Amino acid sequence: MQKTTSRQRPAAELDNPQLDLPLNLPSEPRLSSAAPSPAMSGTAAPAPAMPATLRGDIAPADTTETASTPVPPLRAPSAPDGARNRQLMLGSQMLDYRLKRSSRRTIGFTIDGAGLAITAPRWVTIGAIESAIAEKEKWIFKKLTEWQTRVEQRVVPRIEWKDGVQLPYLGQTVTVMMTSAPGTTGKSATQPTFDTDSGVLWLGVPALADVQFVRERVQRWLHVQALQVFGERLPVYAAKLGVEFRAYALSSAATRWGSCSSDGKIRLNWRLIHFPVHVIDYVVTHELAHLREMNHSPRFWATVELIFPDFREARHTLKHHPPELLPLL
Repeated sequence: MQKTTSRQRPAAELDNPQLDLPLNLPSEPRLSSAAPSPAMSGTAAPAPAMPATLRGDIAPADTTETASTPVPPLRAPSAPDGARNRQLMLGSQMLDYRLKRSSRRTIGFTIDGAGLAITAPRWVTIGAIESAIAEKEKWIFKKLTEWQTRVEQRVVPRIEWKDGVQLPYLGQTVTVMMTSAPGTTGKSATQPTFDTDSGVLWLGVPALADVQFVRERVQRWLHVQALQVFGERLPVYAAKLGVEFRAYALSSAATRWGSCSSDGKIRLNWRLIHFPVHVIDYVVTHELAHLREMNHSPRFWATVELIFPDFREARHTLKHHPPELLPLL
């Protein structure tokens, strides 16, 4: 693993030990926990044209839908913390939901692959919570149906490893050939060779190589490229932000594009190598900006925008192409 070392930033300057970049980012900076969800009311910029499996042949999908509703002015004995499974009959339909108590001041609704989750203040009664659910009944069932449809559309065909298979790489389509690059001999003929002019990746694998060997060869090449590209971009944006990071590494997280710890360690999802450089630059800027603002406050987003004014377009691209919709390597 390649590392970039620099002086550690004092932990006292940061509010939080670690902050991750979630895959479903808000369309606009949120001013408070009670702000309306962008999933309900916001609009996003059009996504740029993408190659191969990053194009519109995969249905865009938000990974969560959220809403907030004012808490009814009721008080009751506090309930224990921790999520609990509950059911509520709404008309002729039984609704399953998870209830978690917190110190927040509003009743929050979240819909994801696990269904409906409710986060409510500890002092609000179950009756008040279920009244709020009933008020959101139409929205809830609509979003649950949309989520199920998206799950059904997220079936990405596995790659058939043979000459001519195509992969997205830095926003372009790369054609993979199993044989060695023309004109190569000896050890060079057994190593991956990428022709930038033709967009062909020559793997140099044995004629009878099994699928697992080929897959690992391609993934290893992508990892090497990711380390190199990320290592080139991080110092550029660290200088622009006036921050220093200690080290960086690749991540294979299923739910995060990147993360930044308070001691200056950056982790970036290797699958970002599928996207154009400007998308990578956004994630790099986002994570480095946490070394100035360890939160997602308006000040944080202002910091990102100052360095990367077009961040909303890149964020929109990531929002509609989560890792589960990328090629299954």
